[in-house]
Parts: sequence; C-alpha cells; structure tokens
Amino acid sequence: MASNPRLHAMTTDATRLYHNPRCSKSRGALDLLREHGVEPQIVAYLDTPSSAAELRGLLAMLGLPARSLLRAGEEIYGELGLADPSLDESTLIDAMVRHPRLIERPIFVHRGKAVIGRPPENVLSLL
Repeated sequence: MASNPRLHAMTTDATRLYHNPRCSKSRGALDLLREHGVEPQIVAYLDTPSSAAELRGLLAMLGLPARSLLRAGEEIYGELGLADPSLDESTLIDAMVRHPRLIERPIFVHRGKAVIGRPPENVLSLL
C-alpha cells in the first residue's frame, strides 16, 4: 500500500500552505511568508482534495471545530444544508472532503501548529 505524502507531512513539522492561487488572501499570505524567508510546501487542496484524516489533523492543529473551517458563503454550503446546527463533525468533514471549495483558506501549518490566513498577516503568528 502506497503512503500518502500529505499524511506523512502532517506527522512531521513540515511547513505548508493550503493554497488557492485564485484567492487574493491566499496569494497575500504566500507573499508574506516569502518576504519573511519562508518557502512553504504548497498544497493545492482544490486539485488534490484532503482526506477526512488530513482534515481532522488540520482541525486539531487549528484547535477548531469543523464548522469553523466552512465557507458559509459558498453556494454548495446552502445546497447541502450545512447551516443545520444538528450536523455532526463527521458530516461536516465529509462535506469538505467531497467539496473542497467549502474549506476556508489559506491554512498555514508550521511546527505542528496551524492558523487560517484571514487576514493574511495571521500566518506570521506562527513564525
């Protein structure tokens, strides 16, 4: 069975940015990191969606529940009825696995901790 390099990276201190190059906040966070001499591994999560295990790991590093990582403004959020407060963590995580556009971005991971880069300057808090 082949290993998943992103899952392996989660268990190390790999510095990475869950990045959407079409998002100005994501581009801004990457620019800030580079200005501070940090070249993170880029995770193109829209092209290669995260697994449920990877999302659970990110949520643990963020110290947030799944609902806090959802982009409520996405059309698919309403279509899937994700505003329903009775939905559990597994259901919300499954929705993000199936529809990665729902995941807030960017997410910066550094030294076993993570932060959402909104505003982009938030990424500097981990340096």
